[in-house]
Amino acid sequence: MLWLLLIGLGATVLAHTAPFPFVLDYGFRSRAVWKMPTQPGDKVVYLTFDDGPNPAATPALLDALRDNDARATFFVIDSHITEQTAPIVARMVAEGHDVALHSNERSLMFRTPEALAEQLGQAAQHIEQITGQPPCAAFRPHGGLRGGSMFRGLGRLGYRLVGWSWNLWDWNWFRRPRAETIVSRLLENIDSGEIVVLHDGDDKQRRADRRYAVETVRQLVPALAERGFRFGTICE
Repeated sequence: MLWLLLIGLGATVLAHTAPFPFVLDYGFRSRAVWKMPTQPGDKVVYLTFDDGPNPAATPALLDALRDNDARATFFVIDSHITEQTAPIVARMVAEGHDVALHSNERSLMFRTPEALAEQLGQAAQHIEQITGQPPCAAFRPHGGLRGGSMFRGLGRLGYRLVGWSWNLWDWNWFRRPRAETIVSRLLENIDSGEIVVLHDGDDKQRRADRRYAVETVRQLVPALAERGFRFGTICE
């Protein structure tokens, strides 16, 4: 009985600490994206941002991307899109970025395909009302926690589950996030087609301090450009 418990716990950990290779993703490989396909000789990276829009940080982050002529994909939480932050989402689209769907609910992993599709469909309609166009057909679950029911729900919408590349995130291994250490690690591990995930927001605090993310972008983007990389969006 104990070994069954350990297997179940291990599977949950693997699903949550994506992008560790996981058999479920292989079974739904047409719906799971952890690295973008690229053409030979093409050098492109994909900057993505989670948990926004954040009225305290996202505008500064958009400024940093604009100043460095870089595009990105924003995975936004529908409940964080308020009257105050709706113009920020509209600005994302106006400046050439992709807007995709995110969530701050781990329970979505256990929703029926129908319930998940309905919830995400409503969030997509909300974004379309604000921006005048549908969001990027991509969804990133909270913490990467996913399951077969989620993949089937995404299939109903024609969406893909988009994760991120190994070690290309802004979690700083139990240390306070600092742009210098994050940028150094990202540059050490980056390659063409990789998906980088940073956070302009927080799953609970809508005005979280994310100055380190803004500074990370201001340091990272020029450094990648010097190496010959361009910046793609998930649904370009």
